Amino acid sequence: MSRKTRLAVLLLSGTILTGCAEMNLFGHVAKSVGGDTPPPPSSSAATNYKVGKPYQVAGVWYYPQEDFAYDETGIASWYGPDFHAKLTANGETFDQNAVTAAHKTLQMPSIARVTNLENGRSIIVRVNDRGPFVNGRILDLSRKSAQLLGMEGKGTAKVRVQILTEESRVLAGKLKPDATGNEPKVASAAPRGSVQAESLPPPPGVKNGDNGNVTIASSVQPQQRGMTAEAVDREIAAQEVKTVPVRPTSIYVQAGSYGRHDNANRMAARLARVGKAQLQQVQVQGKTLFRVRLGPMTSVEEADRILDSVVAAGAQDARVVVD
Repeated sequence: MSRKTRLAVLLLSGTILTGCAEMNLFGHVAKSVGGDTPPPPSSSAATNYKVGKPYQVAGVWYYPQEDFAYDETGIASWYGPDFHAKLTANGETFDQNAVTAAHKTLQMPSIARVTNLENGRSIIVRVNDRGPFVNGRILDLSRKSAQLLGMEGKGTAKVRVQILTEESRVLAGKLKPDATGNEPKVASAAPRGSVQAESLPPPPGVKNGDNGNVTIASSVQPQQRGMTAEAVDREIAAQEVKTVPVRPTSIYVQAGSYGRHDNANRMAARLARVGKAQLQQVQVQGKTLFRVRLGPMTSVEEADRILDSVVAAGAQDARVVVD
């Protein structure tokens, strides 16, 4: 396991949630319980849809929002036994044997494809919790999800995380409260630095537009089947693990992505004491951006050390990326 402890208290929608975890089936009662077995399903929990307000953990602000086009590469971790049968961030009960995951900002629940870029294994998970609150991690997987992806023993893996747009939209439509009770799609209330989005290339070994190589055989299609939340979970649990082509990838620490070359140069100069930064010019949605990166790194542990140093040097939005 990549870490033995996790921050279990976070501020979410003005409520303190204790014992957050990362996995669970739709329909578990939203009460903290002991023991190893989750309680039986509850009809009330199956209607719980959450985006959430900005929240702060260990001095870092996070801004939940609906994102039906999310597509990012990075490092995933997993956890399970210490949080089994405790609450998730959207009021479900953590089940380490369910195929679920935690994300810092995505709407809950949402459906995502996770591909292990090291061995090509690809599965569909349901995101129903917040986390991981560790620099350099983009997703926390349930123990079952980690087993299916072949990363349980290692503890971390290079992954690509892609929201399944149609499935997630349909699920949100079924579970959202009515218009008078809906949360804002994009939360805003706390100090926030500038953020620039950047589209990602296809996973290693897959050409642009070649979606067939990354399709799960039993992809969830609730719009065609009128699925309930419980049916979505059954579909996910019964899926086949697919394997996609892979090629060697590298780990980088990206300090930032800038619209102005001089801003990128200033950041690179600031990072000189950490290491020699690379400036990469890229085109994103018709705009020219300048990425500032350090690497490649040979291991997750090295990337973690470099990331800490880059953040300490003033690049608060630095992250670990896989290319």
